[in-house]
Amino acid sequence: MSRAQLPLNALRAFEASARHLSFTKAAIELCVTQAAISHQVKGLEARLGATLFRRLPRGLALTDEGLALLPSVRESFDRLDDTLARFEGGRVTEVLSVGVVGTFAVGWLLPRLPAFREAHPFVDLRLFTNNNRADLAGEGLDCAIRFGDGAWHGTEAAPLFAAPMSPLCAPAVAERLSGPQDLFRETLLRSYRAADWPDWFAAAGLSPPPIRGPVFDSSWVMVEAAIQGLGVALAPPDMFMRDLAQGRLVRPFEIEVGAGRYWLTWLKSKAPSPALKAFLAWISASETE
Repeated sequence: MSRAQLPLNALRAFEASARHLSFTKAAIELCVTQAAISHQVKGLEARLGATLFRRLPRGLALTDEGLALLPSVRESFDRLDDTLARFEGGRVTEVLSVGVVGTFAVGWLLPRLPAFREAHPFVDLRLFTNNNRADLAGEGLDCAIRFGDGAWHGTEAAPLFAAPMSPLCAPAVAERLSGPQDLFRETLLRSYRAADWPDWFAAAGLSPPPIRGPVFDSSWVMVEAAIQGLGVALAPPDMFMRDLAQGRLVRPFEIEVGAGRYWLTWLKSKAPSPALKAFLAWISASETE
């Protein structure tokens, strides 16, 4: 049977009947008569030379041939429905899968997503959070927002925001801190970047104390631990402005140290799509707001 001869109405009738195991319910769903559904299915069976349903006194049962055909038909219609759903205002929407560091997602991106959607309605944005480790090819990502120095093998990297770090803690802890040396008596929460605290103490003109606090693979989780009074975190205040404004978090000292910045990265082997270009331009423009 050639593709030009595919009986689409009959295949839709078959799929609906198989889902409901009823010609009557399929007819109601497709807004046709029960006789029309039965006629379409019989015509499909005649074309295939196979019986797809056993007609029972109280409904239908799929034959082995029907069971073999159903997954392909269902998948094909699902894919067609997904594609048609991507058309909006006469323009096809484009999926953009973005891996993003959790801290950046919560602290900067999520509050601004409505503005992006309004500015670029053709982009179907899909976010996948990570802890700064993203396999673009293996995870099927179009791009990833990461923190670091911009040097990732096989990727292009566009600079986004600098993210200088400063101590952050709960208000009750901040009351005990009159100067940077008071941190020697506190639990210092650590990230996977071992040099962060030593670099900050150097910026404060102090030799670092032994740092034995718990290690976190996410600044977002580390700062939440600080909010709960479990210690002092070293993290980018700009990513936690809401917590600072609400008084859940305090920045006891203005001293800060640069440990890297956020970057938008994508594979060198893959040309940026219109959606990716729009996303990068939007973030870059938002940085100046």
